[in-house]
Amino acid sequence: MIGTDSIERLNGATVYGADGDKIGSVGQVYVDQTDGHPSWVTVRTGLFGTSESFIPLDEASIDGDAIRVTYDKARVKDAPRIDTDGELSTAEEDELYRYYGLTSGETGTHSGTTTMGTTGYTETSGTAGFTGAGHDTSGPNTDSAMTRSEEQLHVGTERVETGRARLRKYVTTEQQTVTVPVTREEVRLEREPITDANVGAAYDGPAISEEEHEVILTEERPVVQKEAVPVERVRLDTETVTENRQVTEDVRKEEIELDDDANRLDDDRRTGI
Repeated sequence: MIGTDSIERLNGATVYGADGDKIGSVGQVYVDQTDGHPSWVTVRTGLFGTSESFIPLDEASIDGDAIRVTYDKARVKDAPRIDTDGELSTAEEDELYRYYGLTSGETGTHSGTTTMGTTGYTETSGTAGFTGAGHDTSGPNTDSAMTRSEEQLHVGTERVETGRARLRKYVTTEQQTVTVPVTREEVRLEREPITDANVGAAYDGPAISEEEHEVILTEERPVVQKEAVPVERVRLDTETVTENRQVTEDVRKEEIELDDDANRLDDDRRTGI
């Protein structure tokens, strides 16, 4: 059993489950009014720690700033939802005991506590006997002031994976048209008259004969060669973009009003009631 001398160490401590995983941080501590020892703690779980779950301290132990319990995170998160702004009622306590497989008389720590009703536990913010902020502390042993509290939103951020991008290279084929100038030879018939300059060549050979002359024609044709050359480098990079998002959540606050019986009695007299 965790003793009363450890209450201050419980506030804000980190709770670890039976598997060693972190469950959350302590939100509130509930003590047994019979001897003041801490019997329950609430642990903040869920996104931004907005939910609180009750955990019994029967088999819990303190190790430095850590509290180690015999339940895992999933079991704690699925515990019955009970309002943490007030004291534990008998019915609520019994519901929690049943969920965790315990009974109020299973250990000496909780013997008889279920018969105390709503006065069995009070919320503490540090040491036994002091109630937490947000509860009416006025009474015969306090001054005439009343504390008004309200909830405030504490919004943070968490980084989650939204997708993946990768570079993939593949081959496509397209047609390109290039104009290339080419040359070719064509036959052209030239005739020249007999002159003094070529008369000798004209009479060279027989007077009448048959003969053939052959000319080889040539032309240019396009020749295509392909070469792979690097054209650019492509890489993946990330950039951070900041945008504003609105978070809407209900918050509660206490209001204080004056209920003046004396003035109401005077008003009743004036109206003849």
